[in-house]
Amino acid sequence: MSAQPDHAPLTPYAPAPGAPAELLHQLRADRRAAQWVPAFERQWAKALEESRKSFSLAGLYEVVQEWQGRLAHAPVVDAFVASGCDDSDFIDMAELRGRRR
Repeated sequence: MSAQPDHAPLTPYAPAPGAPAELLHQLRADRRAAQWVPAFERQWAKALEESRKSFSLAGLYEVVQEWQGRLAHAPVVDAFVASGCDDSDFIDMAELRGRRR
């Protein structure tokens, strides 16, 4: 018999209790803080409200994980942009979807 309720999916990732505060600190120190901090705060507030309704922390965990990934990959993205690599063969999927209509 499990102590977990049947309806509550297990979340494979659970950040440390201080992870959201540390993440916000890192976002504020980033050069993209003007865009990223408000975006994180909006997502966090939305996930927090959903968490209050659903009694699940999964949404909050997802927000933390997504933003940790964004911060972790930012230097690689910056290096790619700075390298001047030709990405002119990029296909804009949104544009393609618009053409099909």
